[in-house]
Amino acid sequence: MKWAYLYTGGVKMKLTYLGHSAFEILINDSKILIDPFLICYPNYDYSGTTSIFLTHGHGDHLGSAIEISKRTGAKITAIYELANYCSSQKSNAEGIGLGNWLEYSWGKVIFLPAFHSSSLPDGEYMGCPAGILFDIEGKKIFHAGDTCLNSEMKVLKEIFKPDIAILPIGGTFTMDVEQASIAADWIGAKTVIPMHYNTFDAISADVNKFAKLIADQDKHAEIMSVKNSIDI
Repeated sequence: MKWAYLYTGGVKMKLTYLGHSAFEILINDSKILIDPFLICYPNYDYSGTTSIFLTHGHGDHLGSAIEISKRTGAKITAIYELANYCSSQKSNAEGIGLGNWLEYSWGKVIFLPAFHSSSLPDGEYMGCPAGILFDIEGKKIFHAGDTCLNSEMKVLKEIFKPDIAILPIGGTFTMDVEQASIAADWIGAKTVIPMHYNTFDAISADVNKFAKLIADQDKHAEIMSVKNSIDI
């Protein structure tokens, strides 16, 4: 397996794609999971997980978070209502809102607006959806969660200036290829990673078309395969 090594002032970070919208970030001794829905990587070894971040409550994002938290002790950080649900299932969870920086030994994180929905399969409301921005020694990685194209992305560029944007491109429930390419332009990150596509028929997308649209903006689309990684 290849890994992505991101050097930021002495901190070594590995970025791995776990399929759909799920990612792992390794930073020194910290192992961070984002939206750990592991249908594409069912034998993934989540041992050693230290933190879990959730963008919203849908099953293809909540995924195995509760089980992983119970088994490893990793704290789930999510919007208040979703965190309360995770706590009710006996996992370790912290509820937060949009717009406040959370500090960690390896950097900081802020939850930002996404335009989507968030619920359990029975329809129980799980709070507002979110995107998540990681700032690791000044290197900023934005995971958009599930969202449509929206003007908050222009604010993201103006205020937060991400270096890397991870964007859904599958359509139906989120942005499609064309809309995601506009989002990439508005966000301004030079490296763009597509996610949330081709897991199911309803979110089929032409990732090569997306890569061309990103290249036309003088940006780089990193097309990550499940279990593999890219050099950033």
